[in-house]
Amino acid sequence: MTALDNYIAPTSLEQAVEQLQELGEVTILAGGTDLMPQANAGRVKFKRTLMNIRRIPELRGITREGDEIRIGALATISEIMTHPLIREYLPLLVTVGDHFASSQIRNAGTLGGNVCNASPAGDTLVPLLVLGASVELASMLDDKLFRRSMPLPEFFVGPGKTRLAPAELLAAVRIPVPPKGFVARFHKFGTRPALDISAISIGISGVLDKGTLSQVRVAFGAVGPTPVCGAATEEALEGKKLDAATIAAAAVAARDEVHPISDVRASDWYRKEMIHNMTKRILEDVSASH
Repeated sequence: MTALDNYIAPTSLEQAVEQLQELGEVTILAGGTDLMPQANAGRVKFKRTLMNIRRIPELRGITREGDEIRIGALATISEIMTHPLIREYLPLLVTVGDHFASSQIRNAGTLGGNVCNASPAGDTLVPLLVLGASVELASMLDDKLFRRSMPLPEFFVGPGKTRLAPAELLAAVRIPVPPKGFVARFHKFGTRPALDISAISIGISGVLDKGTLSQVRVAFGAVGPTPVCGAATEEALEGKKLDAATIAAAAVAARDEVHPISDVRASDWYRKEMIHNMTKRILEDVSASH
């Protein structure tokens, strides 16, 4: 762990991005549930300045803004799981929380931290992809606070790497309010359901009307350098009757379009087979419950 030269704790979003612009080399601290273990293990080195963003009110809260649910970057997993807007409109995120580490980690870990950590196996990332999420990024432009939006699939570059600029801060995640008939499922597979890092994860969503699935989104985690969208699996499902033949074809498409590696958690062959089997199981559950 590198010795720090400076510690700052801004109290507004504008102040935070101004300091990011001025100081350049800054490590961001929110919940610390990823940063501190990685720093203690020597995998992350603190930069010259540590910025604690927990005092910034604009990064908190969960609100509905028009046709979107805005989740502040500092919202903890526990807050997300219990918030009435999430429970009403985005119950998939409640399910995800049940698979997210321990209750102690859920109480401290933030959504913004999980997104910016950009782990290929990040528990919230696959569900956010199938919910159509985008990130709200804040910076200074012409001496004014500037916000831009980016679809989540474009945000991830590689393991631990995102398109976040050095003087930019993730302010929030925005998710469209799902349409009528929307269904969504998430499955994470590991040795233990919550405490382990995923060997694979799958998210599937769409609008189900009279047995036909449309507006399909599919995403996979822990099968590539970033969470990935399943374009071939989406094509196998889009506009199709969710019958046995469609489900079988989608499961094969899912298995064939992922290209995982072998590591200590699973072999590439095992991951592909799990993707096939879990895709089939998820779709059968959707079909049987509607």
